[in-house]
Amino acid sequence: MKSKRSKMIFYILSFPVIVAVVFGAFLFIYAVTPIHSAKEKTVVVDIPTGTSLMKVIQNLHGADLVQNRFLFHVLVTVKGGARSVRAGEYEFAATISPSELVDKLLHGDIKKYRVTIYEDSSLPQVASRLMEYKLINEKDFFALSQNEEFLSSLSIPGSSVEGYLFPDTYFLDRSMTTRQIMRIMVERFRSRVSPEMIRQAEQKGLNANQFVTFASLVGKESGYAAEKPLIAAVFYNRLKKGMPLQCDPTAVYDLKNFKGKVKRSHYKRESPYNTYLIRGLPPGPIASPGLDSFQAVLQPAKVDYLYFVSKGDGTHFFSSSLMAHNDATIRFRNMTNREEKTDESIR
Repeated sequence: MKSKRSKMIFYILSFPVIVAVVFGAFLFIYAVTPIHSAKEKTVVVDIPTGTSLMKVIQNLHGADLVQNRFLFHVLVTVKGGARSVRAGEYEFAATISPSELVDKLLHGDIKKYRVTIYEDSSLPQVASRLMEYKLINEKDFFALSQNEEFLSSLSIPGSSVEGYLFPDTYFLDRSMTTRQIMRIMVERFRSRVSPEMIRQAEQKGLNANQFVTFASLVGKESGYAAEKPLIAAVFYNRLKKGMPLQCDPTAVYDLKNFKGKVKRSHYKRESPYNTYLIRGLPPGPIASPGLDSFQAVLQPAKVDYLYFVSKGDGTHFFSSSLMAHNDATIRFRNMTNREEKTDESIR
């Protein structure tokens, strides 16, 4: 009798253990089995800030990534992540296992966008590039770009963030705010344009904002690194002689949505940036210059050039006298016109 009672107690006590072992084995198999073994695709799921775990699981279920909500909830709990799921945009392969999916959620392995901001992009162009990836709020971006408090927090001496959003490749995600992304880009500027470079610019008579402004003019005039020290030299020589810089991009800088060629009529535009009408540098940068433009300002070529004209292939012809410049202008203009006519006849 005593033996039967002992066996019964043993079975009663063993039952939960057996159930736990069986369930554990079942959970393990569930955890490591691919969600979809044959679907070669990715699924993007957005988890807003403040989303509860139950809502997260519901969203994943709706995206066909969680078939058994109970088991998935248990798996998350076992991994200690009931309160550790990070908000953001996630990209999952359909062949991922539930365990791997949970790990991505708990590690905050959110989707990153590789975004390249090109050298000499203006503020609207930077905004347009970021908006391609739906990374910023356009209204917030332009409001912050001239917000005194925000600019002060970034130690930007000018009245705009123009010129300080460093052109580079960034890895950004949609959980970032517009403010955070702009701050990241300015911090990149600080890491590339060193205090030593700013000190060298001051020795040349340029404060920090003038340094960035000067570099932006050099960058907008030429995309060829080898030419930039020559462009910088022309501007320095003109400044020394009190001549207007006559930098074409400044004549159209504050024209909204400007596209096409700068025309003679633009040279007469009343604008604080138009260096055909003002003397010296404009009040602020007109684009985000690259590092080679900053270096050109610090190390201009030792030449006496005062003029340059486009050769029609992206490079320029430099002159020291107005007569030589006028001759070059006529020569290259005629050459460009002949090429355009040839292109038209081919078409």
